[in-house]
Amino acid sequence: MRYISTRGEAPALGFEDVLLTGLATDGGLYVPESLPHFSLEEIRSWRGLPYSELAFKVMHPFVDDAIPADDFRKMLDETYSVFAHKAVAPLVQLDTNEWVMELFRGPTLAFKDFALQLLGRLLDYVLEKRKQHVVIMGATSGDTGSAAIEGCRRCEHVDIFILHPHQRVSEVQRRQMTTVQGDNIHNIAVRGNFDDCQRMVKESFGNQSFLGGKTQLAAVNSINWARIMAQIVYYFHASLALGGPDRSMAFSVPTGNFGDIFAGYLAKKMGLPISQLVIATNRNDILHRFMSGNKYEQHQLEHTLSPSMDIMVSSNFERLLFDLHGRDGLAVKTLLENAAKGPVSIEDYRWKHARKLFDSDAVDDKTTCDTIREIYEQNEYLLDPHTAIGVRAARNCRRDPAVPMITLGTAHPAKFPDAVAESGLTVEPPLPAHMADLFEREERYTVLDNDISGVQEFIARHWKNA
Repeated sequence: MRYISTRGEAPALGFEDVLLTGLATDGGLYVPESLPHFSLEEIRSWRGLPYSELAFKVMHPFVDDAIPADDFRKMLDETYSVFAHKAVAPLVQLDTNEWVMELFRGPTLAFKDFALQLLGRLLDYVLEKRKQHVVIMGATSGDTGSAAIEGCRRCEHVDIFILHPHQRVSEVQRRQMTTVQGDNIHNIAVRGNFDDCQRMVKESFGNQSFLGGKTQLAAVNSINWARIMAQIVYYFHASLALGGPDRSMAFSVPTGNFGDIFAGYLAKKMGLPISQLVIATNRNDILHRFMSGNKYEQHQLEHTLSPSMDIMVSSNFERLLFDLHGRDGLAVKTLLENAAKGPVSIEDYRWKHARKLFDSDAVDDKTTCDTIREIYEQNEYLLDPHTAIGVRAARNCRRDPAVPMITLGTAHPAKFPDAVAESGLTVEPPLPAHMADLFEREERYTVLDNDISGVQEFIARHWKNA
């Protein structure tokens, strides 16, 4: 399996190099040169498999011979054994043919654990094999940071620096990052928004001279292909649990950076019958505006009750654009350069092709709170604000009530008590036992200005062998 850049000018790489590289040298994102495809008969044969074994079936073609099969199986067993539910990603029914897939049963209570618990183990394996040390630099709008720290904190060959927007993540999200102790863990609160943090990460990957040639950056954001790869699995898992592949499924995905829903798009291309993918966004609705009106235009980023989706530059959308343009890297590069200057559209036939699978909706804070209250009153089931947006978008955009609609439950409601309180409910979502003392733990983080040179100087000064 080889991987190519969405901008067409970087060399093709194998799995190990893609794992460590993150962003391609031409500024693009890596995607597989070709996708594995599974027959309905093969997918059907996976019914009843434990989650870790299903993960092996789906992901092994991407890893290929880079990691021996037995070692990869062991990694997957270890990854999903730390989840707090035997089903790993259990399904909860809300209504007739309407479901939530709970992706928050991992250590940090968010869907990011599915990929980042695995990514830490993959990095440890490859870096030990190469006797190499790397610096992880990542940006988070709330959940990626804690999942990355939890997944990588025991890695011997890694220093991890996570940038989050200062005072723009929930208190639980911040404390999940800043209370983890370790000499290799560094939290940076940037006086800016998530897009500012993400921009610094991308620019730093493009020019790593601030590290003095002594080490290299590695990515934990969803620009890292391994993140996308791991997220494909739970689409197969949900489908098989509800009668797939003999019936088609629809999914609603709360998304800001487009990585989680892109994994669903890949699952369909790999042979899983999916009839609809709903892009569920908040007021930061660039993806909705594109999918509903073929206009990609950045607006001012707004702070909402669903901070993990407070994103205006959706990195993984580039991977879809690459496919929509017939994998023409130059066309994608030109489009994105123009998008940085103002609004852009794509050819009508390309946009209509995307609309065959994708629908979208943007849900404001009031409607988010209304949905949290409504679902609780109907089912005594508490949603976090991101999942609530997914449920509302699913109901607004559903094409066929006969097709099961599965909303991805992306985070535990205990991470967002303010949104629950604003919904008018008096119930307080408790933190799980392993986090019961979260508010008593000591925090460690550094507040820096929205200035890339200052952030890079901090990293250069604080990584282990600096």
